[in-house]
Amino acid sequence: MKNFIKITYFLVLVIVFTSCNDSNSKRKVQYMGDTDMYDAVPYETYSKNPIFKNGISAQLPVEGTISRGNELYEYPNTEAGYQLAKDSLRSPIKLTEKNIAKGKELYTIFCAICHGDTGDGLGTLATNEKFLGIPNYKDREITEGSTYHVIMHGRNMMGSHASQLTNTERWQVVQYVESLRADLLK
Repeated sequence: MKNFIKITYFLVLVIVFTSCNDSNSKRKVQYMGDTDMYDAVPYETYSKNPIFKNGISAQLPVEGTISRGNELYEYPNTEAGYQLAKDSLRSPIKLTEKNIAKGKELYTIFCAICHGDTGDGLGTLATNEKFLGIPNYKDREITEGSTYHVIMHGRNMMGSHASQLTNTERWQVVQYVESLRADLLK
């Protein structure tokens, strides 16, 4: 039994010392030659990268393209663009109960925290005084176009929500906001 313990102890020592040897950690044979398959060169986002034409690692979409599911929005993020959208932009989707119900669901997720459940400007952030001066839909001259434009580009303290909502979802929210405004004006 003593010999068995000595042999086991000796084998453990041999394994420990041979496993710590640096020469075993290097790959001895590389099948792909000097390619970057085994030794990949990592590039940080937006760092210089000689592989791509623009010389940076992050590849931007081709100029003039629109991502799938989106449509071109030609109203600029200016006061003139806001007024033009307010006067001329109309909803391309039908006013249905289904669209208003979906708009209510999205409004509750993205808008009610600031604008309130009824559009009175008294959402959770306003009542807790995190943001002040959130507009009441009743007191503003808003149209479908102006509401859509604000969702797309943001206005004053409100940021853009274009990346969170698809084109159809934005119009559904607009339809729900219009119904809230009609209820406030009664």
